[in-house]
Amino acid sequence: MSFFEDIAAALDREGIESRVGGDTMFVPMSASLELQFVEIDPLLPAANVYIAAADVDEDDDEFEAVLVAVVFSVEAAVAAVAEHIATDQVVTVLRDLLEGTDERIVDLEFFQDHLNPQQVRAEVGTNAELQVVVEAVEGVPSAAVVFVALPEDYEDVIDDAEVELWESDGDAELTDEDRARLFDVIHDEAVADAEKLELGTFTDFDRLFDVLSLAADQAEEWEAQLLPVEDDFDEPDVYDIFGQDDEDDEDDDEGGFDEDDFDDEEDDEEDDDEEDDD
Repeated sequence: MSFFEDIAAALDREGIESRVGGDTMFVPMSASLELQFVEIDPLLPAANVYIAAADVDEDDDEFEAVLVAVVFSVEAAVAAVAEHIATDQVVTVLRDLLEGTDERIVDLEFFQDHLNPQQVRAEVGTNAELQVVVEAVEGVPSAAVVFVALPEDYEDVIDDAEVELWESDGDAELTDEDRARLFDVIHDEAVADAEKLELGTFTDFDRLFDVLSLAADQAEEWEAQLLPVEDDFDEPDVYDIFGQDDEDDEDDDEGGFDEDDFDDEEDDEEDDDEEDDD
């Protein structure tokens, strides 16, 4: 079997379709993107891997394939396909969140974090937000969702940050991108100690949108119940967690002996000895 035939058989076992045309193998990732394997040495074997727009005429002047890898084995080829398919799914989900393409999240306005492009946030409830991090973990696309009840002074902190970063003329060298990054740093510091609910990590993205829709509906209810934990609440002492020390004290009072008891016994014995001598 040829190198491409071996790769095609391995991909087929993973449920991934492919087709060969001349010295190129095409592996569709989505409706708009595909991977192309171009054989560069049939004996070694070896192939260049390109990512390109799907269904584009090769004679099109705007057609451009980008080299992303070189593979020398069937295993490497399958791994490259899995990695790029996962990456494409991550990008697709992030785009769906940012553009609100699913009707279940049409009322949520997500925006991208400048420090972590794989994280998006949306304001919900009275003073809370949903955070979603979409990434490929060991080749599997997943989305982690967190509900954050923002601190009471959050709006004041953010207002001060906006005035300082965008309305102040103190540092004209800052670009809008710089300001956005600094703003996200301030945001992260403001919510560092906020009350949070971990809503889970999802590989089923249809279920993800159901969860986000429910979270938006429940936001105000969760805010009301996520009360901050008091720092000075009374805790039982570790050494007296079962009240054993109190029991010991009671035993001492009821049946224990003290030094005076021993002194009284010695005095009684001395009196008995004197009487015997008489």
